[in-house]
Amino acid sequence: MNVRQLEYFLAVVDHGGVNRAADALHLAQPSLSQAIRALERHLGCDLFHRVGRGLVLTDAGRALVEPARDVVRGLEAARAGVESVGGLQAGRVEIAAMPSQAVEPLSSLIADFTREHPRISVLIRAAFTPQETIELVRSGSAELGLLGTPDGSIAADVRLRTIARQRFVLIAPKDGPFTEGLPVRREQLEGQRLVVGQRGTGMRRLVEDIQAAGVGLTGVVESEHREVILPLVLSGVGLAVLAESWAALARQAGLLVLDLEPPAYLYVALARRKGRLTPAAAAFLETAAPELL
Repeated sequence: MNVRQLEYFLAVVDHGGVNRAADALHLAQPSLSQAIRALERHLGCDLFHRVGRGLVLTDAGRALVEPARDVVRGLEAARAGVESVGGLQAGRVEIAAMPSQAVEPLSSLIADFTREHPRISVLIRAAFTPQETIELVRSGSAELGLLGTPDGSIAADVRLRTIARQRFVLIAPKDGPFTEGLPVRREQLEGQRLVVGQRGTGMRRLVEDIQAAGVGLTGVVESEHREVILPLVLSGVGLAVLAESWAALARQAGLLVLDLEPPAYLYVALARRKGRLTPAAAAFLETAAPELL
C-alpha cells in the first residue's frame, strides 16, 4: 500500500465514482480502477460495492477513509513544511463553511489573509449544518471550518474557538407589513409566511422557538440553498429570519433589514483539525484565530 493509492481511493470517495475521480486526477479511468483493485488486493477486502455503474463504500471502505485522510494530510503537511523553510510562497488552505458564515466573516478573513499571502490559494467547501462542518474538519476533508451555533456550544472532536457573534434579523419586502427602522417583536410575526432553512441550522431553530412560544407562523418554503432566500423574499413569497451577515446583500437587493425583539444571536466558531496543520492553514489561523495554533 502506498500514499498514491490512498489518494486515489479518497478521490473516488470524494467525487462519488471512478469516472469523475479520474477526470479530477487527470488519469485514465482504467488506470484508476486498477489502482483501487490493487489496494483492495493488498488489504484483502473490498472497499466498494459495485452497484450497476456506481460504487458504494463497504464497511471496510468506511473504516479506511479517516486513516487515509490522516496519512495524506500528514504527507501534505510535511511536504509543505519543507517547501516553506525559505518563506511561505505557495500552498492552499481548505476551509469548510456554512453559507451565512461564508458570506461573513469568512469573506473578510480571506481578504485579510490574501493581502498578506497573495500566492496562497483558498478552497471553500460547502457545509450546511454545524455537524456537517465539524465532520468535514474531523475527517480531514478540510483543515479548517467556519460554523454558526445559536448557543455557542457544540460537541466536537476538533478544536473550536468562537470568533464572532451575529444577531438574527428579519428580512422583509419594503411593501410588506413592517416599517423601516422599527424593530419587530416576535408576536408581530403572527400569521406571516416564512422562507426557512433546513433543520439543524440556527435560523431554523429560532423560527421553531418562536413557533413553540405560540406565534402562528407558516413555513411556506424550506430551502437548503441559502442564496435563493433573498430572491424569494423579494418576489413576495414570504419573510425570512437570517443572520446579520446577509444584511448588506439584503439592503442592496432593496429589502428591509429589521431587528427582532427580543434579540437572538448566532455564535460563529472557527474549527481546526487535531494534529499538524499545513503551513498555509497555520498562516490562516495566525490571521483569524491565533489562539488555535
